[in-house]
Parts: sequence; C-alpha cells; structure tokens
Amino acid sequence: MKFFSHLRTVCRHRNCVIKHCIKAGILKRGLLHDLSKFSPSEFLPGIQYYLGTRSPNEAEREEKGYSTAWMHHKGRNKHHFEYWTDYRPETKRIEPVKMPLIYVAEMFCDRVAASKIYQGDNYTDSHPIEYFLRGKPNRVIHPETSQFLERLLVMLSENGENETFAYLRHYIKNNDDY
Repeated sequence: MKFFSHLRTVCRHRNCVIKHCIKAGILKRGLLHDLSKFSPSEFLPGIQYYLGTRSPNEAEREEKGYSTAWMHHKGRNKHHFEYWTDYRPETKRIEPVKMPLIYVAEMFCDRVAASKIYQGDNYTDSHPIEYFLRGKPNRVIHPETSQFLERLLVMLSENGENETFAYLRHYIKNNDDY
C-alpha cells in the first residue's frame, strides 16, 4: 500500500511542478524536475518512511539523524539551494553560492507545488511564504537567492498565482539574473 501511496504523491507533486513550470515559461525544467525521486536511492526510503502528510525525508531524518534520500536528492537537483554550496578559499569554509535564475524559478514552482500537495484542500497562496519564513533563521542560502525567492512568495501571497507566474515568466524572458 505504501508503494502506491508514495508513487501517487511523487507523481502528483511532479505533475503540479510541471504545470507551474509551464506557467513560468520553463517547460524543460518541469519535465526534468525530480526524476531522481524514481531512483532506488530515493524511492525505496520514500516508501519505507511514507507518511502522506509531510516528506518521508523528515521521518527518515527523525529516525536516523539524517536522510540518505535527501542527501542523494539535493546533490542531483539544481533547484535546491542546498546544491549550491562550495568551498570558498578566502574563508576556508563551505558557503552558499548564488543560484542561477532558472533554478530559482524552478525552486519557486517546487515550493508552491509541495504546499499544494501536502496542504490539500487547506492550501492557500499564503502557505508557501509561511513555510519559507518558519525555516528562514536556520537556512544556509545565498542572501540574494533568499531575497528573490521571498519576493516571489510574498507576491504569490498578496497577488495570487496568475499575477505571480505572469511576472516570473516575463522576468525570466527579460533578465539573465536577479
């Protein structure tokens, strides 16, 4: 039963991201989105820790202290800010790197879709920004990336999906950076 429930959740989420990517004008990113979730390294823990109300990665992390599925996922998917860290010779530390615009746009689509899937009928356009703000104090993300993503999430909350995706589509078409 968990196999089909997890498969259904992954497919529903991915389909929702694809729809959002189409609205943002980045169809290719939508079609490539989260394909690693079907690999054994991610799919099998997803079945084992399936909850239905939140990410199985959280349950795996609670049990083990880490999530093997998440570490595999974030290392292969450029729409996660956790992918964008590198060693900085000046400080001799691993630090966040500014994400390219196309991946920030995909990350926005991903966050909105995840909120819709996990909130179900309770979803509102405020859920993605509320989730973002809850984790903000502990997030290790490049400041400019964080500011741009937050701006999009606030716009979604205040102006709705149609206006926000139209803005994002126009922004991507006319800008290389943020």
